[in-house]
Amino acid sequence: MNQHPNLLSIENSLLLVIDIQSRLLSAMPENTVEQVLKNSAILLEAAEILDVPVIVTEQYPAGLGATDRSITDKLAVNTAILDKTGFSCFAADKFTQILEQSNKQQIILIGQEVHVCVLQTALELLHMGYQVHIVEDAICSRNTEHKLFSLQRMQQQGASITNHESVLFEWLKDSTHRHFKSISKLLR
Repeated sequence: MNQHPNLLSIENSLLLVIDIQSRLLSAMPENTVEQVLKNSAILLEAAEILDVPVIVTEQYPAGLGATDRSITDKLAVNTAILDKTGFSCFAADKFTQILEQSNKQQIILIGQEVHVCVLQTALELLHMGYQVHIVEDAICSRNTEHKLFSLQRMQQQGASITNHESVLFEWLKDSTHRHFKSISKLLR
């Protein structure tokens, strides 16, 4: 079967968790926070089951706190958590090195603030030739309009806008996948 090059594959994917920190979450719309945390946790559990690598960033953790515990509880022991003061993930020490060493070309972005850190990271990834997938139901901004216009801008620049369920089923490809049952249980 000839697969469309923009469909995600386990072998070529990396999940990038951008700045899902407790103090920053408290500034987000309440209904959005619950959705972002739930869908992010599902993606992280699936990534663990399917051996999809994960990188986590924290924006100025001294002021904004560490990554939310609901996220860190789902991380594999060896997951890189990188702090940064620049808004793009490329500002974090060792980010570029870890990304290149992963040898993955499909970068899946979740996190906050969409119109700042997610946007700048996505544009730089696109500029470097990566395929960028933004999980719209696992990202947020303080202002819903900022999220909307940032999604439009990233899409105009070549990013794919997706959702957490699409990511999971693209990774699986088929209901006969050996992890289909364990992944589908995450959606109940």
